[in-house]
Amino acid sequence: MNKWHKEVMQNLDQGWTTYLQGLEQSLDQLDRDITETAGMADACTDEWCQATEHVLDDLTNYIFSIHEPRNSNPENTRKIKELRRRVHELYAKYKSAAERPANV
Repeated sequence: MNKWHKEVMQNLDQGWTTYLQGLEQSLDQLDRDITETAGMADACTDEWCQATEHVLDDLTNYIFSIHEPRNSNPENTRKIKELRRRVHELYAKYKSAAERPANV
């Protein structure tokens, strides 16, 4: 692999790593919000459910539409699989919280 090709591949790999970190941070933030809301008796409103479901749908689309780059490093491949697993877990957690009636 020549120097130019190596630099290009490193830049691409760094870009993928940054993108995956952003998705992971978004899932972390959503997880905190769902956990916080699930613990509050009157927070599961229709508005909250709609907003959360839209964010979950978007993140699911982003994560599952990723086509792993041919030369991706193994850590990024592992991270993609982990993000896919986590988004399923978050959806189940959201559904559990959303099924609790709001005291409105």
